[in-house]
Amino acid sequence: MASLCPPFPSSACSTSSSLSLSSRTRFIHNHTSCCIPAASATNIIRCEVSNSLNGKPLVPVINDGALSNFLQVGRPNHTLVNGKLKLFSGTANSELSKEIARYMGLDLGMIDIKRFADGEIYVQLQESVRGCDVYLVQPTSPPANENLMELLVTIDACRRASAKNITAVIPYFGYARADRKTQGRESIAAKVVANLITQAGADRVLVCDFHSGQSMGYFDIPVDHVYCQPVILDYLASKSISSNDLVVVSPDVGGVARARAFAKKLSDAPLAIVDKRRHGHNVAEVMNLIGDVKGKVAVMLDDIIDTAGTISKGAELLHEEGAREVYACCTHGVFSPPAIERLSSGIFQEVIVTNTIPLKEKHYFPQLTVLSVANLLGETIWRVHGDSSVSSIFT
Repeated sequence: MASLCPPFPSSACSTSSSLSLSSRTRFIHNHTSCCIPAASATNIIRCEVSNSLNGKPLVPVINDGALSNFLQVGRPNHTLVNGKLKLFSGTANSELSKEIARYMGLDLGMIDIKRFADGEIYVQLQESVRGCDVYLVQPTSPPANENLMELLVTIDACRRASAKNITAVIPYFGYARADRKTQGRESIAAKVVANLITQAGADRVLVCDFHSGQSMGYFDIPVDHVYCQPVILDYLASKSISSNDLVVVSPDVGGVARARAFAKKLSDAPLAIVDKRRHGHNVAEVMNLIGDVKGKVAVMLDDIIDTAGTISKGAELLHEEGAREVYACCTHGVFSPPAIERLSSGIFQEVIVTNTIPLKEKHYFPQLTVLSVANLLGETIWRVHGDSSVSSIFT
């Protein structure tokens, strides 16, 4: 059973709020607060902080060859198969692409992406990919339509340049919430997008935390579903919250399976569920709470925070029911207005997201912490390329 106190150093690092936004520093995380045995206290991990958000660092990629807990089991020997792996980045999240390349010890491929005056997208590869396994990193985050079109055009450029295999690495899969019909005469846009990516020429797709697992079935090509929970779990473990004080909360009934799996890895923490009634898109009304949160530290888990209506109303209910502190955790921080106002209103002790979607400076607020998934994606790419197990990363 996993504990909140990891048996060896975690990749999650923190520093004081005195760090400036422009600082670049190297530091060693003090693991004594994480219940690390004295014998292993010397086994420290050096991390580089590349940016800080209102005094909180962007939790870094470990650059000394060390791996986070969830990557240490069954790690294969990574070697380039015939030197034929090429990693390219779109414009949607170039910083994440650079971190992935740094972890993998590769240079990003040279690519020219332009936009004409009328908005049309032009893509030209600046190096040969003939016979190569090409990995394109491009989330379809806002502006979703523009980033999706760029991904499709880039896939087509690789296909016409005779790439052997093309893998679309999509940290955030846009249109994922339109994955079923809830009313008559609705489209299932997630299936349409899956068809577009397949028809453009992708041979494989790698996605972080689908909104629902059924979306994998919309693709007629192999899909590697990467779970980002281990990154968040590592960070929460570094906070040394007592398992007796913890309760994991699902902000709606649809996220119960996700929250239950998360709670199981947090020393089998108890689970609470917010019963939500939705009256329209991006409009939610909280009705009831199932479970006990009185005097507890509540960790609300979701895959996406868009306008933050659901999770903020849920947090208000948790405080009314006696929760001591409320943490919000999610993989994809879309943060459409008025999300920042809701999240920074003081109802959350901390809002923890990953960098699958790039955050602009206007999205920063004091309670925000951003965790990097670059190690996780880089390791997954290596294993896909080397025909090794991906699921063993998460077990």
